[in-house]
Amino acid sequence: MSGMLLSIYQRVILRNAFWVLAILLAIVGWLGSYIPTLQLDASADALVLEGDESLAYYRDISKRYGSEDFLLVTYQPQADLFAPEQLQTLGELRDRLAELPNVSNVTSILDVPLLESPRVSLSQVTAGEIPTLRTPGIDMDMVREELATSPIYKSLLTSTDGSTTAIQVNIQRDERYYELLNQRDALRVKAAAETISADEQAALDDLEKTFADYTAEAHERQAKLVALARDIVKDYRGDATVFLGGVPMIAVDMIAFVKSDLRVFGAGILLFIVVLLTVIFRSLRWVLIPLSTCVLNVVFMLGLLSFLDWRLTVISANFVALLLIITLSVTIHLVVRYREYSAAQPEADQFSLVSQTTAIMAMPCLYTTLTTLVAFASLVVSGIRPVIDFGWMMTIGVVSALVLTFIVMPCAMMLMKRRNEKGSSDDSAAFTRYFAVATERFGRTVVVVSTGLLLLSVWGITQLKVENRFIDYFHDTTEIYQGMETIDAELGGTIPLDIILDLPKEDPVAEKAVNSGGDDFDDFSNDFANDFADDFGGDFGDAGAAQSEWFTVAGLQRIQSVHDYVDGLPETGKVLSLSTFYELMQIIMGNVDDLQLALAQRSLPESISSILIDPYMSAEVDQVRISVRVKETSRTLNRNQLLIDIEDHLVNELGFAPEQVHLTGMLVLYNNMLQSLFTSQIMTLSAVFVAILAMFMVLFRSLSLALIALAPNLLAAGAVLGGMGLAGIPLDMMTITIAAITVGIGVDNTIHYVHRFKQEFPTDRNYLATMYRCHASIGKAMYYTSSIIIFGFSILALSNFTPSIYFGLLTGLAMLAALLGAMLLLPKLLLVIKPLGPEIAIEKAADKNV
Repeated sequence: MSGMLLSIYQRVILRNAFWVLAILLAIVGWLGSYIPTLQLDASADALVLEGDESLAYYRDISKRYGSEDFLLVTYQPQADLFAPEQLQTLGELRDRLAELPNVSNVTSILDVPLLESPRVSLSQVTAGEIPTLRTPGIDMDMVREELATSPIYKSLLTSTDGSTTAIQVNIQRDERYYELLNQRDALRVKAAAETISADEQAALDDLEKTFADYTAEAHERQAKLVALARDIVKDYRGDATVFLGGVPMIAVDMIAFVKSDLRVFGAGILLFIVVLLTVIFRSLRWVLIPLSTCVLNVVFMLGLLSFLDWRLTVISANFVALLLIITLSVTIHLVVRYREYSAAQPEADQFSLVSQTTAIMAMPCLYTTLTTLVAFASLVVSGIRPVIDFGWMMTIGVVSALVLTFIVMPCAMMLMKRRNEKGSSDDSAAFTRYFAVATERFGRTVVVVSTGLLLLSVWGITQLKVENRFIDYFHDTTEIYQGMETIDAELGGTIPLDIILDLPKEDPVAEKAVNSGGDDFDDFSNDFANDFADDFGGDFGDAGAAQSEWFTVAGLQRIQSVHDYVDGLPETGKVLSLSTFYELMQIIMGNVDDLQLALAQRSLPESISSILIDPYMSAEVDQVRISVRVKETSRTLNRNQLLIDIEDHLVNELGFAPEQVHLTGMLVLYNNMLQSLFTSQIMTLSAVFVAILAMFMVLFRSLSLALIALAPNLLAAGAVLGGMGLAGIPLDMMTITIAAITVGIGVDNTIHYVHRFKQEFPTDRNYLATMYRCHASIGKAMYYTSSIIIFGFSILALSNFTPSIYFGLLTGLAMLAALLGAMLLLPKLLLVIKPLGPEIAIEKAADKNV
């Protein structure tokens, strides 16, 4: 700290310690009053890339085909599902679910039309005289057969063995939500293109707040709905295995996990900090002062986020833990240095000791903060909104940790009486000395082992993958896991994928089919059907719908070729499309022609059309949709390769033009996010290392020292990424942050050590003696902080969210590697390379020998 800044700091902060603390506590208390309003966000934006063009297309398709959110209840009774008493119980469950708020309708085996129990005629279909399971006298054996084999219902409403059924609870589409969303996104596009006006920018700012508030309200309604559904489902678990599933439930549970993690990790790490500080310092003041500093920073940041209406996400579940650990790291370095000065200067007054401590620690703490800040700020290039927000939150948190520590701790010490400290003579100094002894005696082994680990890490990094199973994010004891597993195994898969086929105007699909071998009757019936629709369409409904080239025998056969291909893939479950309608028509009528299809389409009652046609065709834009559910539990699932294979087959094998084929759905959006992770990780780490190297050169004024200081951090980052690759742990939204955080926090050790080494070396210009002194002084602080970080992050293993567990354990492993690198590899490199110049003591000894 320069003389002028130190003078201002002493005069303004230290001389007015009481009032400074009082003002600070008032500010923190005011911000803390906002914490109860802190919001958490688990919206779909958390699983997609920022600005992903596929997201806009996905929303358009969802709106066009009327997609709704839904809850899914799986019901597997111990007795026969089709026994009268079980059907009565199922009906009661279905009716209770239908009464839930914001539910548009409920679909179960009790409600769907049965077309083969016995087989109905087209006249029955058009007249709406279709039986259901509630129809008196229905043949239950035929119903079993139909539900197990029907192209509509098998593996959708019932399992193939007839033991499990599903109840789909459709939630009313929130038009207000999508209205705000579309308005916001339209203005965001203008802002990104820098074509937005001042008034529009103001409107965008208002919309961001309005949309965020409305999203929070919608989540509360959704959480209430899920809670009510759970209460209902719970009543039926005595004689049946019942699970609740669906995207809304997953979103609600993930928010619950985040809240739980914030409480558990915050309280757990606080307790752990108290225990370790007590063991380390054996002094009440050195427990209370660091602990108070950490708590004040957490309250300050959480209050600030609440005040700014900045929402926490799943990624932010570690926010409190990281803030506590980063703040504690700075405080411990100040405490250790103060205790050293106090032990060495028994006659010095408190003001002098505190001034010396803050003056000498200002520069290394500033640079450790800057490097940590750079590490977190680098996360903003990830392209994933929760990761970007997390990066900015932690960037601000790191700055507040430095500022509050250099205010709270010195002021608190100024208000306490000076007392004698043990300094470097305590027992822990002897332990850190073992690292110095190991470096001196086994230095060559340290270098060889480090080189081997680095090479192994490089190979491990080449094995990194981003493909993962979303189901593995949760413990197998959670309802999310068990429900998804049941749906995948019994009811056709969980992840939605839509294949959208457009009809190019210049090359109609019917003409293609005719030229490739269609018969004369098909050609005639196509023309006749079109003429019939023109002349009499008004009597049957929308004439335009019948004119779609997709709704012909040739068009449906092309759809069927896609349907059959996708249905045959091992990773896919239930597939639905217009091919399903075509197959049913063939069952009912035998061979059908275009005229019969046109007549059937216009004659179908709404109850049938809404199931078989409307979700799979938009005649207005000559477009069809093939709905696919992919099995999330499949061990062979590779999302990216699956999408590539499907598109390649449709274009190169089935003859569709590339511009006709579009893949969308949550599978596509999630895959886009995953595929960006590897690139983002490389960009993130590259930016971090370049920035840190530049800072090292400014701080140490030496390229060789900068490179030496960087080496242990390369090893730590390599250890965590290489370890993930070797262990088969994929990159995801949480683990992508580990390497940057590891470098950002781990680099603190090297900065403090090298800075202390430069200060100690001029004493005798002996590298070995300087190393022992550094290990006995700054080495203690490094050991304390690293131990707390390592064991503190281990508490994350208690989470219900698997990425949090990986985050905690892998970060702990990386920090252990960073500590060992700073205590063994770093001093060995200093001893070998001698970046501070020759050892004078050695040269004098050589002169004497001469």
